[in-house]
Amino acid sequence: MATFVLSDLHLNPERPRSTDAFVKFLRGPARAAAAIYLLGDLVEYWVGDDMLDIEKPEFVAALHDLSDTGTAIYLMHGNRDFLMGDRFAQATGCQYIPDPYVVDLCGEKTLLMHGDTLCSDDVEYQKFRLQVRDPAWQKAFLQKSYADRIAMARSARTESVRHTAEQPEYIMDVSQPAVDAAMRAAGVHRLIHGHTHRPGHHRFMLDGSPAERIVLGDWYKTASALRIDEQGITFIALD
Repeated sequence: MATFVLSDLHLNPERPRSTDAFVKFLRGPARAAAAIYLLGDLVEYWVGDDMLDIEKPEFVAALHDLSDTGTAIYLMHGNRDFLMGDRFAQATGCQYIPDPYVVDLCGEKTLLMHGDTLCSDDVEYQKFRLQVRDPAWQKAFLQKSYADRIAMARSARTESVRHTAEQPEYIMDVSQPAVDAAMRAAGVHRLIHGHTHRPGHHRFMLDGSPAERIVLGDWYKTASALRIDEQGITFIALD
């Protein structure tokens, strides 16, 4: 059976086409999968699990229906959805996995990551990531009103766009030394990640042996997924 790996869907009511494509995937090809791995940034922003009551995301029921069929759905937090908590997991049937995470995919020990920690040259972002992952910061944020949290999330999104536009291209991509270190620490020669929105399949040498880094695409324009089965690895279009 196939395993699907997706990242950076950035689902948002303002882009219903992406949500429609995801729901169609969950009710179609995903039904025949052994497992689904969602490697972060499932949504454009998540300000707390009370969004389930207020926004009522359309994809939640589809995730839950899929999990009820026996397909395992694994969710890794990204830089937009790190506040997804226990209520979201219960509502969708998703199981949280840490970042990084090592799994055997069709006989190959594989390292899964969102990818933002690999962008080690982006010092400003790494400082921001450290701040918002702090439990004290998260507790204080979640105590704010829903309107204030939404305003802060939208402001952060705008700032992220500005920051990305102002930085040299290499700053916004992964650092090869960081990639090497992460793969070496995990004892793997295959890495799959998202975050950079630069899909591709990179082959290189790691400690004298062939290695590969597979980068997932975002869903801002085109919905896609990585399919892994006994036949190999394939990028597939979903819309």
